[in-house]
Amino acid sequence: MGSTVTEKDITWQLENFAKAGLGGVHIIPIYGVKGLEKEAISYLSPQWMQMLTHTVREGKRLGLGVDMTTGTGWPFGGPNVTPDMAAKKWQYTNGQLQSVLTKQAVKRAAPGGAGLVLDPFAVDAVPKYVQRFDSAFATIKDLPRAMYNDSYEVYGANWTDDFLNEFKKRRGYDLQSQWAAFTDTTTALVKIDYHQTLSELLAENYAKKWTDWSRKKGFVTRYQAHGSPGNLLDLYALSDIPETESFGSSRFPIKGLRVDDQYEVDRYGTPNPLAMKFASSAAHLTGKKLVSSESTTWLANHFKVSLSQIKPQLDELFTAGINHIFYHGTTYSPKNADYPGWLFYASTNYGINSHFWKHYPLLNQYVERCQTILQNSQPDNDLLVYFPIHDLWATQARASGGIHLLEVHHVDKWLLKLPFGQVSEWLWNNGFAFDFISDNQLQQFKPDASGKYKTLLVPATTYLPETTLARLVELKKMGVKVIFMEHLPKQPTGFHEQKERNEAFQKMLQTWTGQSFPSLQGLEILLTSANLRQETWAKEGLKYIRKMQDGKVVYFLANQDQKFSESWITLSTPAKKVALYQPLTGKTTLLPVKIEGGKTQVYLKLLSGESCFVMLDTNVGEVLNLDSNVGEVKTAPLQGNWKLEFIEGKPYLPKATTLTQLGSWASLSDSASYFSGTARYSLTFDLPKGFSPTQKMTLDLGDVREVADVTLNGKKIGTAWSLPFRLDIPANTLKTKQNRIVIEVTNLSANYMRLRDTQQPEWKKFQEINMVDIQYKPFNAAKWTPMPSGLLGNITLEAAKN
Repeated sequence: MGSTVTEKDITWQLENFAKAGLGGVHIIPIYGVKGLEKEAISYLSPQWMQMLTHTVREGKRLGLGVDMTTGTGWPFGGPNVTPDMAAKKWQYTNGQLQSVLTKQAVKRAAPGGAGLVLDPFAVDAVPKYVQRFDSAFATIKDLPRAMYNDSYEVYGANWTDDFLNEFKKRRGYDLQSQWAAFTDTTTALVKIDYHQTLSELLAENYAKKWTDWSRKKGFVTRYQAHGSPGNLLDLYALSDIPETESFGSSRFPIKGLRVDDQYEVDRYGTPNPLAMKFASSAAHLTGKKLVSSESTTWLANHFKVSLSQIKPQLDELFTAGINHIFYHGTTYSPKNADYPGWLFYASTNYGINSHFWKHYPLLNQYVERCQTILQNSQPDNDLLVYFPIHDLWATQARASGGIHLLEVHHVDKWLLKLPFGQVSEWLWNNGFAFDFISDNQLQQFKPDASGKYKTLLVPATTYLPETTLARLVELKKMGVKVIFMEHLPKQPTGFHEQKERNEAFQKMLQTWTGQSFPSLQGLEILLTSANLRQETWAKEGLKYIRKMQDGKVVYFLANQDQKFSESWITLSTPAKKVALYQPLTGKTTLLPVKIEGGKTQVYLKLLSGESCFVMLDTNVGEVLNLDSNVGEVKTAPLQGNWKLEFIEGKPYLPKATTLTQLGSWASLSDSASYFSGTARYSLTFDLPKGFSPTQKMTLDLGDVREVADVTLNGKKIGTAWSLPFRLDIPANTLKTKQNRIVIEVTNLSANYMRLRDTQQPEWKKFQEINMVDIQYKPFNAAKWTPMPSGLLGNITLEAAKN
């Protein structure tokens, strides 16, 4: 904030991050703190570069990577952007096309970073823009790992000064001569040409030149292509680390998952794995190891986000091919800042003052275990799905300067409306593993001997470049099965010499004469008959990604529904030994395996909200026999009087009490309704009838708000922080009589902030947008109702029936 930093506080913050298990930080300078204007450090000044150098050196000492944005706020722009370099739009006046400024300024700019937004289509805008960074980095030896380019967010820009010349050179005719066709809502070809030109200029003049400059300087690049009018697949592929974004809650039907009902879906949309797959597909096709994500922005309102809400969103990213998580976010905050410290206006807060900071290492440990496997394995997808962007370009865009901005927030407005989106959603829900491919990527694609990507699916499309069709003919001759959905394309893209080119186009289409063109209803039979592997259990709400590690198939599975709990599932890949790895605990066990109808089946227990890795081996393994009563359990609630003591928290500790029935501590008293911190529940109980101390048992904690550390008879058995809140109890931990259970529960900070905003709201002292809530209204927790806290229901022992 305002780059108002000191070396001492940078070190303090980085040391805490390292202890929490983070892998690195990402620097984005933004607006400052009120009253500290004189302490702000101007962007890229010698003092600013000194602070950056200190951060990079301390990061290396602590094992933390350091990335930075090539600018302040977003998007690229600043004081060095002169009008000739700034974003522009077309204006049609008196029969002439003119280029005028959009006048968009950098959003959330830091001191020294304010100015006009950069023209993303101009040939010399990026080279001029980065000269400022050339000067700043000229004497710096300790460099950040990566340069970062945030999501597009250049609004209204649809032109550049040399656009007419570039259009004529690339499309073969003068755009002004067909202006009536361009502005006619019923015609398409000129619109396609216009978008195609913008897309090419964006890739060549913006993404590629920024990437080339970054690499020349010794940086890798992280690039969020979404939000732009270009072909996302081509743009993501230009970077070293394609990066997607997860904004809001996906609203999974996971049992017990809480969703903030104030989040406005109509306004902001919800995350969608198909949008995420644009980044991962680009990485998979170009052999990039890392695919990242800006993750969990606005998952819930400030002070209300729990670890149990975060994990399902990360699991969705993992299944979509993401393997490099960036939390969004945390604000640099001095050690001496009053609680809650300096905060960014967009939740989620992962900073040192976060209510889940004490248990944050558990989330990071989970992510590290997952990413270790996901980053060191290769995609194992059978199917390529062609992205027919020209059909989207053919339609009239109603906003943003008349161009289509392919954002990740509202995929319902573009992706899901296309036949491409509909068939991709069907494939995702029906267990077929696929990646997307663009026109340009098709030209580079070469089938390999392993049979990877053995089938290419072309969704129903009207317009197709003839170069793409020619490449499909070639691939068909090379043995790739090319399937057109519903019908063949109608005509080639492009207005110039359309009649002549269409004749050749129609001749090429004759390659598929006599073949059928399936609808969604017939696709499953067609794909399985083509020997594409189908994971039929995906229909039960199990989301997955299938990968190869050291020549063996590995699945990451996440149960993000309530349809499945445990059963035999059929794997599409044969195996003789199958292991289950639980990234939550780090434990590996063998699964029961049997062969039915020539197919490998394993017995899997994966409750709603749980995730795991399933690892296949073709070597003969230990044979595990299932008892006839597998899956049958006996349960018994823990009964007695619970002692409740408040042991640590704000604003002060409520009085201890005894509970005959568990429920929210926020309802016990006025003081407890404002309490944020940790309370200890304790109970002495005898083992229920029919349970034996020698048995392995599970403790089901029910509805936990929000994290529970559990000790049994003096032995800590674990921390329950994610859904479902269950912990395994090792055999011989319990006794027949006089067992003592201690459960320390930590809640959110929301209830305390109700009081804080009533008594001391002056913590909201930030410039520009200051603090807003999830609806972007001025933040005020004073009128919130108390959030349920503690253990809200029965605690249950569970064991297998004898």
